[in-house]
Amino acid sequence: MNKYGIAVVAVLAALSQAALAETAAQQAASLGGPLLTPSGAERAGSKDGLIPKWEGAPPSNGWVYGKKRFDYWKYKADKPLFTIDASNVDKYADKLSPGQIATIKQIKGYRMDVYPSHRDCGIPDFVAANTKKNIGYAQLGADGWSLKEAIVPGFPFPFPKNGTEAMWNMKMRYHGVGIDFPHVITAVSPRKGSTDWIEATSNQTMYFPWGLKGSHQLSKLPPVEYYTYFAYDSPAALAGQALSITLYLDKPSTETFYYFPGQRRVRRMPSYAYDSPQIGMEGQYTMDEPLVFNGTLDRFNWKIVGKKEMYIPYNSFGTDDFTAKFGAVAKTDHLAEKSRHYELHRVWVIEATVKPGMRHIAPKRTYYLDEDSWNVVAGEDYDGQGKLFKYREGYLIPVYETGTCDVTAFSQYNLSEGRYVFDMDPVGGNKDTRWVTVPKGVRYNPDFYTADNLRAISGQ
Repeated sequence: MNKYGIAVVAVLAALSQAALAETAAQQAASLGGPLLTPSGAERAGSKDGLIPKWEGAPPSNGWVYGKKRFDYWKYKADKPLFTIDASNVDKYADKLSPGQIATIKQIKGYRMDVYPSHRDCGIPDFVAANTKKNIGYAQLGADGWSLKEAIVPGFPFPFPKNGTEAMWNMKMRYHGVGIDFPHVITAVSPRKGSTDWIEATSNQTMYFPWGLKGSHQLSKLPPVEYYTYFAYDSPAALAGQALSITLYLDKPSTETFYYFPGQRRVRRMPSYAYDSPQIGMEGQYTMDEPLVFNGTLDRFNWKIVGKKEMYIPYNSFGTDDFTAKFGAVAKTDHLAEKSRHYELHRVWVIEATVKPGMRHIAPKRTYYLDEDSWNVVAGEDYDGQGKLFKYREGYLIPVYETGTCDVTAFSQYNLSEGRYVFDMDPVGGNKDTRWVTVPKGVRYNPDFYTADNLRAISGQ
């Protein structure tokens, strides 16, 4: 190429960069405007009015920690509009996912009570401002799946170009600097013909080092999505076992340390990730299934299928009622109907297919992300023969501490084996989950999540 050709290429490149900059500026200006919410969702409701316009965070009406969240919810007087069950599921199939349809048809007595829709997931001002700054700034790593740079806390990619970017919006949604679970129930329903549940209780903390209020450059922080620690209190087979896990933004797998009281030692478990079965759960629960999806993105190719209007768990306070008895929420074959609350919302549909050369028990998966909050509210797993065999759903609630919405409690239905998992839930413990916005205490320090510290606190 001669010097004139080089000059032409340089001019075209400059024009291209200018066009991209103009597009980024236009996109940033549109966020929070008359058409789009600060997270990039459509501000308007649906044409038929069944999905309302975006409302933003409802007032807490005087709620303080220790009080039942539902009692202070603006719309607590709502009644179901209708019910979807096996007798009428086909009528509503266009607004259901394949996993929902299969669950309704296969599990006797399972139904979905549908309520009026409320788009009450708020976005704090500093999260909105950081999200605007991320347009044209946030970057994936050269590997195509890790998160290299962003302004946090904020959504990295409010206009996602692919499924990987959409999943990073889900992962980097604002939950404060951490979540404390003073009482968590992890339950697996009985085998067919048995009445014996696995009911494991624990206390847990999740620490998000990028979640401090304000505006922070992700690359200047530890390259960590979250740290977590949990210790089992029951049953006897698990009591005393404790884990410390670090999930990175840019490394496959996790840094996992596990304390076994019978051995009185801490073991490093580098392969305790992805589809590895969780200890003590009879093969019903893998390491990447908590919170509907958990773990790194490296084993799958992620594609945006599109958007869909769908009945999803929303404002599901019944699954976060820490005063409720476990048996009132968890029935033998499914969660109690009154504990699940469904509304019509728009979701992003994301398809994951395992990469060539990688393996996973579910080589194809589908996830559904709430348009307003980027929370993952449902997921489906398909086996090697393309058969749907697991359906998960996450129970989104408004969080008064953060002014956002979040999903912690969730259930998973193994449609092949007729059992289900219910986890990350405070029921039966009389202690509520707490979202933390200002770090305080030893669990909000990276040094807490080391093998030496796990050994020291577990041996006390």
